[in-house]
Amino acid sequence: MAPPKSWKTNRTKKVRKTGAATAAPPPAAPDHRPAGELVVITGMSGSGKASVLKAFEDLGYYCVDNLPVELIPRFAELVVQSSEINRTALVVDVREGTQLDSLPAIVNSVKSLLPTKVIFLEADEAILVRRYSETRRPHPLGTNTPVKSSLATERRHLRAIRAMADLVIDTSRFNVHELRAYITERFHQQESDKNILVSCVSFGFKHGVPDDADLVFDVRFLPNPHFVPEFRPLTGRDTKVAKYIRSFPQTKEFIQRISDLMIYLLPHYIREGKSYLTIAFGCTGGQHRSVMIAEEVGKRLRKAGYRMKVVHRDSPK
Repeated sequence: MAPPKSWKTNRTKKVRKTGAATAAPPPAAPDHRPAGELVVITGMSGSGKASVLKAFEDLGYYCVDNLPVELIPRFAELVVQSSEINRTALVVDVREGTQLDSLPAIVNSVKSLLPTKVIFLEADEAILVRRYSETRRPHPLGTNTPVKSSLATERRHLRAIRAMADLVIDTSRFNVHELRAYITERFHQQESDKNILVSCVSFGFKHGVPDDADLVFDVRFLPNPHFVPEFRPLTGRDTKVAKYIRSFPQTKEFIQRISDLMIYLLPHYIREGKSYLTIAFGCTGGQHRSVMIAEEVGKRLRKAGYRMKVVHRDSPK
């Protein structure tokens, strides 16, 4: 990629001394080309790097998969010189072998050429093992060892890279579409002051508290529709059940207070760099009260401008 003509250095011509003053050449016009950007995507095998790279490609980034680490500085130089390529993203992972150990130093050197961010993707071990089982693909570290052992080795090998990452994303909570939507939202609207994905999850305490819950609220203090025969087979999403739960003054007050609390807290979580937050509401079976509350709080937070996902873990429908 050849540098554009406008980037050529203007050199002052040597002029013989004469009695008349020679005017200095006019200054070169400022280059208004937008600053480049390099995003390095790395992380655990099976954590969704291919999906994230595809999301960047859809955003107009020039994308490269599995670029050799030693070529990253040269790649960055070409991006700086190019008049056509501005935003770029590339994947570097454990397929690089021992060369991956030099990635932190290389990234630090590249940052002097153009703005560079490192995204590290990870997921719970059980999720990664399940994904490998579903796809039946071998782990990059080889087929002679169990997937669990390979993942443990890989996690240790990537520890230093994870520590220097600008953004760490746990993809355990995302499906493919949600992950791509999250990347699109975060990198398409950098100026957003509400750039966080909030999940409202309903559950039943008799089935256990969700492992990924950041905040847990017990709504078993509300009257239980289970003891009303006509409501027993229904859920908190049914109009009659929701109306019944909402008829109690403590329900309305609880929804208002929790919504106000979250609207107060979310900007603080965002400033601390939190990318997603899971709020769990639990009742006895996860069918009536928790479902209705999760729906209502989700509606209020969505109305306040936040991206919402409402999940009913234990509801029969």
